[in-house]
Amino acid sequence: MTHKILILPGDGIGPEIVAEAAKVLECLRQEHGLDATLDYGLLGGCAVDTLGSPYPDETRRQARAADAILLGAVGGPKWERMDRPLRPERGLLAIRADLELFANLRPALLYPQLADASALKPERVAGLDLLIVRELNGDIYFGQPRGIRTLESGEREGFNTMRYRESEIERIARVGFEAARKRHRKLCSVDKANVLEASELWREVVERVAKDYPDVALSHLYVDNAAMQLVRAPKQFDVMVTGNLFGDILSDCAAMLTGSIGMLPSASLDANGKGLYEPIHGSAPDIAGRGAANPLATILSAAMLLRYTLNAPELAERIELAVGRVLDQGLRTLDIMAAGMTPVGTQAMGDAVVASL
Repeated sequence: MTHKILILPGDGIGPEIVAEAAKVLECLRQEHGLDATLDYGLLGGCAVDTLGSPYPDETRRQARAADAILLGAVGGPKWERMDRPLRPERGLLAIRADLELFANLRPALLYPQLADASALKPERVAGLDLLIVRELNGDIYFGQPRGIRTLESGEREGFNTMRYRESEIERIARVGFEAARKRHRKLCSVDKANVLEASELWREVVERVAKDYPDVALSHLYVDNAAMQLVRAPKQFDVMVTGNLFGDILSDCAAMLTGSIGMLPSASLDANGKGLYEPIHGSAPDIAGRGAANPLATILSAAMLLRYTLNAPELAERIELAVGRVLDQGLRTLDIMAAGMTPVGTQAMGDAVVASL
């Protein structure tokens, strides 16, 4: 069966980094048997500019028809003052909700070649390989009611609602347990059950689901302690499962342990394995158009796409090995530069990965 891959370059550095990942996929199509078609669409600020919506109907049709989606990044100062429904980030939230992409997988893997680029001492992070499983369709990002209102005193008040249903907690907990079962059988659930009722229910449901996975060791941490432990002793973790807000923050924290946020891919999956794949970094408008962005997180997101949705782990491994060989050659974009390394731009890094393939 020919797979349909929808590519959404997005805003800022998105088109630059996605172009390099597309070259990698095209190489796999031509030389390594990948049976897939690549289609292109608009999401985010570019979609607002062209079609008047951050998630236009045409993109919705393309996304629903695709087997997998590769996204660059969305957003930028140009759109920050627009009405909230027109902001690029609303398009990202909308496509996740529309496709019911509830499970976000964010690996934090330290390539040994980049141990010196980590914010921590090499001995703290050498061998780091953890996976953060983040619930993506609930929590304070989607809870109602929300808004900004004027009180009787005339003062304005912003409010949001954190909420989780049992079924939402159970399905993401099972994703976490299944992931841990395929790795080192350790799962840490992160919440704030000491002060939040939503977290109190979260912990209760996770404990209940754990009974179906007696082979997985379950632990719990409050989110503030989890953030501290990620910096103090990150290698203690195997798989972490948590809600939308906490997962957003912790996964970015984990990114810096690996040397650069420009190295980390992610997958957002539905119940059947269809997914949206993207680097976890943003659109970096400050370097957009300069050819300086690191495309490796996007290229590694394409590897996750092959592994989790297209069921082609051998092709995914080809990409991952190619990235490792390029780092062995001493090629570095500015975000992962070190003494004695060779500085290269976005396109040159993508070309090197293709050449290695």
